[in-house]
Amino acid sequence: MKANDMQNLYGWGMLSPFLALFSAFVVAPLGFGLGLGFFSWDMLAGTPAAWIGLGNYAEAAADPYFWKSLRVTMVFVLFTVPLMVGLATALAFLLDRAGRRQGIYRVALILPMMINLTVIGILWRWFLNQDFGLFNAWLGTVGIKVPWLGEPGWAMTAIVAMTLWWTVGGPSIILLAGLQQVPPQLHEAAAIDGAGPWRTFFYVTLPVLRPVLLFVVVTQVIASFQVFGQTLMVTRGGPALGTRVLVQYIYETAFTNYRMGYGAAMSWLLFLVIGAVAWAVFRLLRSE
Repeated sequence: MKANDMQNLYGWGMLSPFLALFSAFVVAPLGFGLGLGFFSWDMLAGTPAAWIGLGNYAEAAADPYFWKSLRVTMVFVLFTVPLMVGLATALAFLLDRAGRRQGIYRVALILPMMINLTVIGILWRWFLNQDFGLFNAWLGTVGIKVPWLGEPGWAMTAIVAMTLWWTVGGPSIILLAGLQQVPPQLHEAAAIDGAGPWRTFFYVTLPVLRPVLLFVVVTQVIASFQVFGQTLMVTRGGPALGTRVLVQYIYETAFTNYRMGYGAAMSWLLFLVIGAVAWAVFRLLRSE
């Protein structure tokens, strides 16, 4: 056996444990879910799954609850992603200029992400309580009382704010790493040419930072489309289904109503939506 063949065999042998686990726990479930979308299967009925072809997808196309959940998800994405990227960029710039205390501020940003979502949900339900919540206690000093969880608009605002507080640390650290890779000679050259801070940012820093921004935006789009825990823990999808996102509707369909086939079909529709939006964002922001 040739040396190259031995090396290839050794490489595949080293990869085989990962490939076996990846196939068993990722590829196989994905294939099972894709196939399940073409069947009608009530998990508790005790009857075998029945082939219905594209029936589940046709039902989703005519299901007003599917479209409402998708609209709610889109609203969450449209608010969360720009705010997340903008706030993370601002925090990254502040951290980059924080000097010796930068490490302390980085830890403070990351700490909320270390807290379990269940704990976060309990805390924010208390913060947002209309009668004795922390936020209304502060606002009450100026005579304002907000129905945080009583109206759909305010409830969505609360979910967006909670998500920003909980997860902004990750994108901030990634963007900070990108900022620290910008060659200082570029800023020095811009200063010699008389460029101010804003012109330096838009014409020097931002073009260099574009690949990192692209990564952050795409990952945030994907994560925001998959939002679930925040709405489940804080609002349960209410009020008036105003915060029931698509993943929560899929979960309730599959694991509360036990309509596994329909839940699988909606999951793949969500996958197609995420893929299309992520591709559009990538095409829009990628470097030429």
